[in-house]
Parts: sequence; structure tokens; C-alpha cells
Amino acid sequence: MKRLAFPLLALAALAVPAAAEDDLTIGFAIAKSGWMEAYDTPAATAAMIRIDEINAAGGLLGRQIKVVEADTRTDRAESAKAGLDVLDQGAEMMVVSCDYDFGAPAALVAEGEGMNSFFLCAEDVKAGIQGVGPNSFSSSVLAPVQGATMAEWAHAKREARTAYVLEDTFIEYNKGICTGFNWMFPQLDGAQIVGSDTFKNDDASIASQITRIKELPAQPDVIMLCSVMPGAAAAVRQLRAAGINSLILNGSAVDGSYWLDATPDLSGFVVPVQGSIYGDDPRPEVEAFNKAYEAKTGARPASQYAYPGYVLIDLWAKAVERAGTVDGAAVTAELEKMQDEPTAFGPRSFSPELHHQNTALMQIIEITNGKPARVDEWRISQPVPLDVLMKK
Repeated sequence: MKRLAFPLLALAALAVPAAAEDDLTIGFAIAKSGWMEAYDTPAATAAMIRIDEINAAGGLLGRQIKVVEADTRTDRAESAKAGLDVLDQGAEMMVVSCDYDFGAPAALVAEGEGMNSFFLCAEDVKAGIQGVGPNSFSSSVLAPVQGATMAEWAHAKREARTAYVLEDTFIEYNKGICTGFNWMFPQLDGAQIVGSDTFKNDDASIASQITRIKELPAQPDVIMLCSVMPGAAAAVRQLRAAGINSLILNGSAVDGSYWLDATPDLSGFVVPVQGSIYGDDPRPEVEAFNKAYEAKTGARPASQYAYPGYVLIDLWAKAVERAGTVDGAAVTAELEKMQDEPTAFGPRSFSPELHHQNTALMQIIEITNGKPARVDEWRISQPVPLDVLMKK
């Protein structure tokens, strides 16, 4: 897709070695520097693992997959430039940053070429049709699904009937978790949200919010904490120090044990994840991936956010095989036919209205005495409706 000069095009094509011409090229316009690098690198590494597997099995449409890269530098303007860069390097599909805001400029470049783009792990509904266009997708699980999963699981398995919602206003992801919880929990038999409050991720203290929780007639059964690090750890530490022993729920973004030194001997903290990094996932494919990731990087995944990178390549490659081409519109049509498509991390579905997961089988991780472990799995009884997703 590189722009070459007029009559020289034919001569230039003849000059390209046959092996290179036969490659199928995926462009990674992702953060290789800046704070987004910590999110993009694990998912991109997982994507490379799936690409290596496909190549070892003979490639895609009889072609080996080649990867080209450009650094967005965790900058929106640089994201667009990175998209153009990988396009000029011959990209036929584009993988972009985990976050909608930082991935969308590159994805829009791909959309302008009629090319498929996949966000590495975005969980905002705009990272797809709604914010980019008809050829853009994410294989990760929407934040409202995570909140709804926590609501229904806690009600069914921990007999939660009262909840207090504590929302960190830092990013849209946090708002999405609370949106899903607030939609699902009041629908459940006997369930009631008895209060809600907000705080900022960098607040030194949530003392006033804790006071309002303690003024309730009884401690709530659960606290839905919609937050990310470092504010989530600080909030959990303060809640427990204040003697509030309610089960604390959160979203996938706080998966991992890296933050637990800040909350010694923590118990009663639960999150939903796409797969367990702790060696206890019941699906052998998940642990096989964890070991492959360790072999490639020297360490197991630090959180579940590596997994969507593997899944996106898997799904896209299946759609390409079925379409018999990498043409964006043809591949999109095949992706939109996928309903509960099997993957190593659970089934995935797309539709002409939504290129995200508005329901998913989630593994339930609970921290007890400072140790995270899988305790259950759950899939919400009904998908989160599009109008709820768009109102978040």
C-alpha cells in the first residue's frame, strides 16, 4: 500500500523480491514509549505469539505474516503519524493502542483506507463502529460488562442485597464499570443500591466518603469500587483501615498482584478477568499461553491485559481465512457473523451494530489473605444493551 510514483510502479513491483511480496503485513501503530507502553507491550507481545503460531502452521492464505511497527509515543498526534507510517510500510491490517483516545487517530487512518483495525485491549464502546467506523474492532470485554458481571455474581454467589457505589472520576473506563453495575444490580431480586459517591484517583483521602458509608444503618454487603491504580489501592487500604469489611468489587484493570504490598493481608476483594494469570484457570489453553508468554519474555503475564492481543489476531485470522482475502469490508462481514466464536479465552461475538463484547465468560478472582486466586466463573444472563453502553 506504499505510495509509489506513476509509471515506475510496475518496475518497482518487479524489483521487490518474491518472498517479501508474498508476505501479509500487519502494522502495529502502538505506544513503544510513554505511559501507554506499559499497556500496549504485553498485548502486542501476545499478538506476536499468535502470529508466530500461525506462521509456524503455514501462514495465512498461504502467506507468512510480517509485522511492521511505529511508535505513537503515547501522543494523539503521533498516533495518526504512526498509522500513516505503518501504512507506508505496507500494512494490510492495523493494530492500535489499548486506549480509545490514543488508538483512535491511527485507527481512523486505517478506516480511511477501508482497512481493518483492532484495538489491543480497549474497553470503551467508541473503540469500534461508534467512534472509528465499520472496519474497527476490539476483542476485549467492555467495562460495563465487568461491572454487570460483578453485580450478578455477587448477588447469586455471595447473597449480596445491598451495595454502595464508589466511582473514581479519573477515566471513562471507571465510569463504564459503574454504568454496568448500576444497570444490573437493581434488576436483581431484593437488590438495592443504598448509596453512591465519587472521588478522584489522586485524592490523598476518601475520609468523607467513608464517613457516609459508616453512617448507613448497616454496612453494605458489597462496595462497587470503580477505580484503577494507584487510587484503587489507596481507597481499599482506607476502607479496610476504617473497619469497613464489605466485599469490595472492581473491574479487570486491577488484576494482578503487583499492588498488594500496599494493602497487606487484604481479603474480600473480587475482580472479573478474561483468564487467570495465576496458574489455576480450568482451561488448559490459558495456562499454555501463560507459559508461552513466559518463554518469550522471561516472565508470566502481569495481568489479564495481555490476553486480548492474542485473541484479536486469532479472530482476525479466522475471518481472513473464511473471506479468502484481507480486504477490509470482506473481513468485517465475516467477523460480524461470529457468534460465540471459540477462543482460548472464551467465546467472542460481533454484530453489525457492535464490534465489542457486551457479554463474556469471565473468570472470578478473589484476593484472600493477600493471595489472588480463581474462585469461580460467570457470564451475565443478558448482554448489556447498546443504549446503556452509549449513555455511560
